[in-house]
Amino acid sequence: MSGPTADGNGPFAAFGLPGEPGGDAFWAAARTPVSVPSGDGGWVALFLWRGSPASIDFESWSEPVPLARWGGTDCWYAEVRMPARLRVTYRFLVEGAPYADPFNPAGAGGDRSLAATPDAPAQPHWPTVGADDVLPVPSTRVRWRSERLGGRRTVHIHPAGGGGPVVLLLDGDDWLYLHPAMTAFDSAVAAGEMPPVTLVFLPAKDRGSEFGCSPALWEAVRDELLPLVAGSGVRADLDRLVVAGQSLGGLSAMYAALEFPGLVSRVACQSASFWWSSGIRGAGADPLAGPVGGAVAARLRECPDLSGLRVAFDVGEHETRMLPHCELAETLTAKAGATVRVSRSPSGHDRAGWRHALLRDVAWALA
Repeated sequence: MSGPTADGNGPFAAFGLPGEPGGDAFWAAARTPVSVPSGDGGWVALFLWRGSPASIDFESWSEPVPLARWGGTDCWYAEVRMPARLRVTYRFLVEGAPYADPFNPAGAGGDRSLAATPDAPAQPHWPTVGADDVLPVPSTRVRWRSERLGGRRTVHIHPAGGGGPVVLLLDGDDWLYLHPAMTAFDSAVAAGEMPPVTLVFLPAKDRGSEFGCSPALWEAVRDELLPLVAGSGVRADLDRLVVAGQSLGGLSAMYAALEFPGLVSRVACQSASFWWSSGIRGAGADPLAGPVGGAVAARLRECPDLSGLRVAFDVGEHETRMLPHCELAETLTAKAGATVRVSRSPSGHDRAGWRHALLRDVAWALA
């Protein structure tokens, strides 16, 4: 973070905010974050907060950034250096409580906002949603009481464009309540960029245990959940199932393709946790410091033929420690005969960057 350069037009004139901070006219014009070139190929983004001490909490990309107060005013600010091509989720922390950015119209849930550098590619089909907006929820839902996993969960089902191949969205509640996947898929189908699909939003109860390399989740999906989807009254082509997952969900999606090939042969996999290995999950362990590619790479070396698998891999450009794990899994999957697509998103480990890849890679998996 660096301090602003004052001039006759006000300290934040370089960011398009003339006048002295703290007055009503200043706050009426305030819109943040706003970025200017840093001179080294990156950007400097101005963030503002009104009233009380706060810090900015970025999702995965950066350590929290404290805000500085402008004189004796109610204006708190930070100028944050950002690399080229970055899209990131953030929130303000005030005495430990999270808040969305009141000067940013792009939200993700009630206490998060989205920022993007000017050179970050657009994300077609994803509407701008305010932090106070309520996202649409599918009208069809099934109550899943799982004998294998225990407990009950509500699974929402949405036929985009009338329905078709099932797209199983792991961490489904995030795609329902934080990011408007239902609206985005409807838009992509209407634009002819993918065929009609049936979205199944699968919520996780315990991500650590359910999305590890264990068969229980996928036995339950095969034997319990998918029959409920088939009987829901919504068109659902289970023979062309696509599994889409991110982080631990991406790990689980790939595991399912390796261990349940009769069930899963199409995968859209973003920033998968291919560092995962059962031997390095003890307290205090650095999960990314274990064998490159983890358990999935070890399993891929044993796979004689994956010619029936179609998998799209994506990982954030700024996930430097994730890249070796993902690159090895990508290489081994292709060597085993799978049809593979590899891409990189302008983000860190963050759903803000995964959104475009989700639509693009599901469409590719069904091509």
